[in-house]
Amino acid sequence: MFLRGGGRMRAWVVRAGENGEREQAALEEGVLIAGWWELGDLSATAARDDIKAAVASAYPDEGPYTVGNWTGQLFRFVHEIQPGDLVVLPQRSLLVAIGRVSGEYEYRAHAADGARHVRRVEWLVKDVDRQSIQSDLLDSMGSLLTVFELSRFGAAERIATLADGKTDPGRPDADEFAATLTEPAKLFEEVRRRSADEPLTLSVRDFLAVWGLQRRYPAVVEQIQNDLDARGLVTVPPFTEGSLQSQIAVVAGGAEPDEAGTSAVTRLTGSTSLSAVVQSAADAAGHLADDDPQARTVAYRVSNLDSANRMPESVRVGDSLGTAMTLMVLRDYSQLPVLDTDGRLRGVVSWESIGRARMADPAADLAAATVRAQEADRSDDLLDWIGTIQKSGYVLVRDHDHKVCGLITDSDLTVQFGTRVRPFVLVEEIEQRLRRIVDRCIPIERIRAVVPRHRAARVNSAANLTFGAYGHLLKVSENWSALGWAIDQQHFLSALEECRNFRNSLMHFSPDPVTDDQLHPAQGLLELLRSLDPHN
Repeated sequence: MFLRGGGRMRAWVVRAGENGEREQAALEEGVLIAGWWELGDLSATAARDDIKAAVASAYPDEGPYTVGNWTGQLFRFVHEIQPGDLVVLPQRSLLVAIGRVSGEYEYRAHAADGARHVRRVEWLVKDVDRQSIQSDLLDSMGSLLTVFELSRFGAAERIATLADGKTDPGRPDADEFAATLTEPAKLFEEVRRRSADEPLTLSVRDFLAVWGLQRRYPAVVEQIQNDLDARGLVTVPPFTEGSLQSQIAVVAGGAEPDEAGTSAVTRLTGSTSLSAVVQSAADAAGHLADDDPQARTVAYRVSNLDSANRMPESVRVGDSLGTAMTLMVLRDYSQLPVLDTDGRLRGVVSWESIGRARMADPAADLAAATVRAQEADRSDDLLDWIGTIQKSGYVLVRDHDHKVCGLITDSDLTVQFGTRVRPFVLVEEIEQRLRRIVDRCIPIERIRAVVPRHRAARVNSAANLTFGAYGHLLKVSENWSALGWAIDQQHFLSALEECRNFRNSLMHFSPDPVTDDQLHPAQGLLELLRSLDPHN
């Protein structure tokens, strides 16, 4: 139990502006800063009504709701927050700072606009990784208010633990599983609420977002699968298949049979509300992996590529060869699948097959130019097909009903693996530039000082440092000064830490590509290093 002056300690969030514009001043000056710069000194306000009158006077165009909301936030800031309370400052870098309030409300009349209402704070830690905070507490920090209390789920004690450099212990009143289910619990409840013929369907991307995730790492997949297993739920098709845009249905797979003796998964076959892809997977319910965790696949599947889940344009048996050639020219295609009236594959027509057919018969039709197609099942291991795709230029993808559902070309492979390689090349250049700069500017004895003593003798240059060690090295004022950079140290170190976390995430396999938004911070750090170290 954490106490403050004989009472229970409280924890608060005080944001540094809508876009973090007061963040640097708050961290550097050791203060909490409220906005509302048009308000004067609130030191003499003893009651909530006093603050309400001041707000209404300063902002005469605002309605009762806004005035009341702002009054509540300012009353907390001026009167309810007490010295000794803990405070959280979410940062733009996705790190979190935690401090202990050390002073009463102050009004700085000569400070810049937006920086006049302050509380003194001792920052205990400025670089808590959000990944060390469990989802229920992280969600509680997500309010859009500037000033609010963290009062649920034992927040104050958990914030104190984070300030000590430890990970979030989770809710004190729940088991380890329940502590992670603040958002997933809503999904589980929605599945329970729905009837079997109206299953919950959503994209894999949106499904992962329920857990606050963006990509499918092994640990992420295991966590979600354990959550689903504990609730008797299953996704059809498995959420590990397909791309992030692929649609899945979430159903009560562990529920007992209905009066007709059928399971929820089997009942999906009769649903009329599913997308074609999900319906196909439901029809193939027997293809679902059994409940043995050891049997769950970890391979990189054909279906993990977007193009494998996107129905290609095609021609039908009986169409003219001119129709096929027109489509291929208009769309810049090298080949087109040829389908029968049921949508099943009968072959493929390509510029090569057209050329061969016309060499034999200048009047050759579509049937003569149709040749056997390269076919992969969407659940096949992609690595087994790379050689074929490189040699033939394509492979058609079929679903469990043997209907065409996608087309992978050699250009799709180039884009896919180019996207996967790019982050590694970017991080490698960042590391190379850091090594060169450190070796040029910082003596070897100071480099050795940031590694454990038993390893120091084996450090001959910055090349022997881990990526994380650069942050420790450049926190030292003497080392930072040696670089001679006219930039903000704290912002650089924050960017370096964010890049370290990004680099670590790359080391875990995921079938999902890194997005431009996820690459942006590392790209920004690289551009900064290129400016500071312009040598090629």
